[in-house]
Amino acid sequence: MSEQHDPNRERGDGVPQILLQWLSPFRFLFTAPSWQHLLVLVMGAILSPGKRTVTACLRITGRAEVTNFAAYHQFLNRARWNPRLLSARLLSIIVERFVPEGPVVIGMDDTIERRWGQRIAARGIYRDPVRSSHGHFVKASGLRWLSFMVLSPVPWAKCIKALPVLTILCPSERHDQKKGRRHKLLTDWARQGVLQLCRWLPDREIVFVGDSSFTVHTLAAALPDTATLITRLRLDASLFAPPDQRHEHTLGRPAQKGRPLPKLKTLLKDAKTEWQRIVASSWYGKQTDKTLDVTSGTGLWYRRGTPPRPIRWVLVKDPSGRREPQAFMSTNVNLGPAQIIAYFVRRWQIEVTFAETRAHLGVETQRQWNDKAIMRTTPSLLALYSLVTLWACDLLGRGALPYAAAWYKKTEFTFSDAIGAVRMVLWDQDIYRQCPPDPDIPEIQPSRIKRMTQALCFAA
Repeated sequence: MSEQHDPNRERGDGVPQILLQWLSPFRFLFTAPSWQHLLVLVMGAILSPGKRTVTACLRITGRAEVTNFAAYHQFLNRARWNPRLLSARLLSIIVERFVPEGPVVIGMDDTIERRWGQRIAARGIYRDPVRSSHGHFVKASGLRWLSFMVLSPVPWAKCIKALPVLTILCPSERHDQKKGRRHKLLTDWARQGVLQLCRWLPDREIVFVGDSSFTVHTLAAALPDTATLITRLRLDASLFAPPDQRHEHTLGRPAQKGRPLPKLKTLLKDAKTEWQRIVASSWYGKQTDKTLDVTSGTGLWYRRGTPPRPIRWVLVKDPSGRREPQAFMSTNVNLGPAQIIAYFVRRWQIEVTFAETRAHLGVETQRQWNDKAIMRTTPSLLALYSLVTLWACDLLGRGALPYAAAWYKKTEFTFSDAIGAVRMVLWDQDIYRQCPPDPDIPEIQPSRIKRMTQALCFAA
């Protein structure tokens, strides 16, 4: 029986056994039909070399001529499965595997998925962070996503990797106005995501790391006692000393803050400021150490309408003078300056993850316009990055070598090696799944040869 007319393949059966094992922790979250469709789409999303459309996934898995192709589209735009439950399960697996003890460091950042089309309701016009600079402003049409990623060392990578676990769509203000609802800022979505992650990890200490976009009082005030926020801090931020102790003759309501503290930009010019020289390792993703001059202190971070928050501020200066001074803050005053800086520079890997998901998993190439399909597809592709990283831990062990050409000396594994190893296992098991038992006489079916040929022909 030819592969395209096999009724078992039309139901979604016939995927490699190892894929069933890898995805088995998520089986209880899907019905039987949805589970079969999920297996096909995940396999297609991994093997497809070009666009990550449903059509491309069906073609690469040998289902280019199935008659029930609409069911695979309906898996994204109609089927009843909860992405939040999948995110919670993915988070628990990653934390159990990579962060069994100690604080869980989670980075948060937004990205623009460049999409056009009037039927994509949630899109807006935003500043393009890649093409813009301080003196040049470039607009981009697309969808704004806020992603939370676990920043953890990965054994095969020998470095920090940013593993997406929760991705939230932040609709444009125009979209919310058309819907007649209050527009949520990026920091509002961040507050919801932070609280959700804290509920999923109630017994763990969590360190949230973000850039200056998340340096807001409302986000810091919403944190529970087990969570810490580390972000940049403005050099002209208003910080205050603790209020004076009250005594029996003190009148009025209790003061929330004391006297204003000197601005951080003033400390830079003050000759009396005491600086400490430290060495920061893996500075912004580079495998080199960075020598820094730092000074630190504590103060109350206060703004009218929110309770004052004790913070530790860290002022960083480059001894060589090549970089501008920077300031960081932590809502945990017990963290030292070196630890705060080490946590913050981990967030550089978030940008690496965004770039690698576009290059290797086809983010921005999907073509869904249905609201529910849009809200599911991009977070699923980002989560697939975490799954491939997780699965590669079983494949890129001792003795494995990075894939590289003869003229390119490559000593460390990258995500291209990880997804290549996963693809190789899937291709091997799928090609030889129905071969004769004699391993010396492998027989590849013509239908599978056609699939591999199509993978090359439709690579672009």
